[in-house]
Amino acid sequence: MAVVTDLSGSVAVVTGGTRGVGAGITRALLHAGAQVVACARRAPARPLTAAGRTARYLPVDLRDEESVARLFDRVQEEYGRLDTLVNNAGGTPHRPLAEGGAQRHARVIGLNLVAPMTASLAAYGIMRRRPQGGSIVMIGSVSGTRPSPGTAAYGAAKAGLAGLARSMAVEWAPTVRVNTLVVGMVRTESAAAHYGDADGVAAVSRTVPLLRLAEPADIGDACVFLASDRAAYISGAALHVHGGGERPAFLDAATGP
Repeated sequence: MAVVTDLSGSVAVVTGGTRGVGAGITRALLHAGAQVVACARRAPARPLTAAGRTARYLPVDLRDEESVARLFDRVQEEYGRLDTLVNNAGGTPHRPLAEGGAQRHARVIGLNLVAPMTASLAAYGIMRRRPQGGSIVMIGSVSGTRPSPGTAAYGAAKAGLAGLARSMAVEWAPTVRVNTLVVGMVRTESAAAHYGDADGVAAVSRTVPLLRLAEPADIGDACVFLASDRAAYISGAALHVHGGGERPAFLDAATGP
């Protein structure tokens, strides 16, 4: 018999929760029974639903501290609680470091590091007042654990995000748990822009030990676990959701047995 994680009665906010990985996280939380607020600058093309429940969309500009404060004030007023925050919003275009200019790269760092900190501070203001506390999940990336040519600022931001989460986990214990998902390559609606056509996706998949890219639902399931009581003693941790990582290049270059 399958064991179902039950988040019934809980309230979750997912930043960037309307498409791609964020939509997968939103649906997984809905399926587990949570009430989900999916926030982004643009509304989803269609309502996000799972298990007969529908996520609520609220607009927010995560780079605007006042906009973030208004969002979490509204969550507090209308739901009276906040159990889970998933800091998923982020991303970057491919841009060599020498071509962008410092200010353009700083905007990438702002979206991927400063914005999650802003949202986490606002969420903490709600969670800290509840005896049950809450759970904050940072959506990190393997780009923050290895060189990231073409997306250097993004990789630096994701490395900083993991460090920020570890410090938050200490400062905000025991009330609020803070963890990071270190995410690898994911098949989303925009996968073609990153990996090419079906043959390109298949070729990239062969570089992953599990021989496939993650699905958004894989990331969502990991978020559900970290939000649940099953992870009650997990804080300050980095959970790698990357299919086993990447095959080291030297193995293919080596000539020995």
